[in-house]
Amino acid sequence: MAKGCLEFQRSLSRRQCLLSASQFGLGGLLAGLTGSSRVARASDRVVPKARAKSVIYLHQYGGPSHIDTFDMKPNAPDGIRGEFKPISSAVAGSPVCEYLPRWGAQLDRWAQVRSVHHDMKNHNPACYYSLTGKRPATDDIRLRDTLELYPAFGSSVARFSEPVPGVPTFVAYPHVLRDGAIAPGQHASFLGKQYDPYFFQADPNSPEFGLPELQLPANIDLARLERRRDLVELIDQERRLIEQSTDARGLDQLQQQALKILSSTGLRDALNLGQESSALRDAYGRSTYGQSCLLARRLVQAGVRFVTVYFSQSIGGKGSEGWDTHQENFKDLRERLLPMTDQTVPTLIEDLRTHGLLDDTLVIWMGEFGRSPQVGDRDGKGRGHWPDCYTVMMAGGGVQGGAIYGASDAKGAYPAADPVGPEDIAATLYWALGIDPHSEVIDTQGRPLAISTGDPIEKIFA
Repeated sequence: MAKGCLEFQRSLSRRQCLLSASQFGLGGLLAGLTGSSRVARASDRVVPKARAKSVIYLHQYGGPSHIDTFDMKPNAPDGIRGEFKPISSAVAGSPVCEYLPRWGAQLDRWAQVRSVHHDMKNHNPACYYSLTGKRPATDDIRLRDTLELYPAFGSSVARFSEPVPGVPTFVAYPHVLRDGAIAPGQHASFLGKQYDPYFFQADPNSPEFGLPELQLPANIDLARLERRRDLVELIDQERRLIEQSTDARGLDQLQQQALKILSSTGLRDALNLGQESSALRDAYGRSTYGQSCLLARRLVQAGVRFVTVYFSQSIGGKGSEGWDTHQENFKDLRERLLPMTDQTVPTLIEDLRTHGLLDDTLVIWMGEFGRSPQVGDRDGKGRGHWPDCYTVMMAGGGVQGGAIYGASDAKGAYPAADPVGPEDIAATLYWALGIDPHSEVIDTQGRPLAISTGDPIEKIFA
């Protein structure tokens, strides 16, 4: 039973949890809740003013080439500046790549942070850093998820947010980031399973897209489920166990959340992309990424606080996985990555604006690192991993459009001004949501840990 519950909690199937509780009792579920935490008290902290209600985190697995997109170096030597030409944008003096004309025309809605850097050169450690804001102890490609590692951004947001009835606080899809092993930082870790994302791998671009776990079996009566008679009986029978077990105390909250989601149409309606016009779906692009971004707008519209959309290797492309352009960097950018990005991301921003959501939604576009300034990796045409300096883009949620923070050197190799780490990106998103970036949680060793050790980049906000 414990193994079945762990599998359920990893997949976050609310329906299966309720059925398991009904069939096997509360005690069997407790083994899956061993990572729950308590929040350290910090009554003396000042809660920042919330600029945003939600975050859409567009994680670009593999690492987009900053020097071939927004931080171009046309005056650099041939082996650095690359094949693409810069074109003017809506921000004077801030050209973009010729294959990003729509994004360039919309650049005055974005802030650019051009001096992000760290020292993790392998995907798994760098992904963990970009998903949690916490530097791993080692740059080891074999880095595995453990309860000693930090939770995902969305899990921390869920811990410090009031849930909206009927929808999860944190939703992530449609890929699992991995480089051999699954990259850590995609789940709640020591915060506890109740703060895991509602995660799925179903393709929003598929005609059959849907989540079966949100449909009640024919033999389950919704009214009976809402009243939770069976669960209440189980809770009464095992009250002593609940009172004695710290790990069990969060279970009732998890069950209540699952019941609310199952008995509400909020999440099911948000996932119904068929409610959107064909014209809008075409505008986003009939791709996994395009429809995933459209779904992100629908989820924040339904009240989800944190949405992570993974652009990853499953999307395909010759010679590379996601943005990992070791080979054929310019061909892959020109024919696949940049056209898809230039169609989907500006459409998302305009769609959020049209629905009155942009001011309340912080959109973050970033990867785990950038690409090397020097051309020539592997096939002589690629760019390698480069964490030493890269660009992060932010829009909405109180961001000052057209702002540029930090700068890279003449070759795009290292920060030349105002260096920023992933810790500061983490602090910025928490601060924008009105969450104290230094709020503390207690890990499995009983140690108080701040959810971020960085400082918010307040200068990019209006």
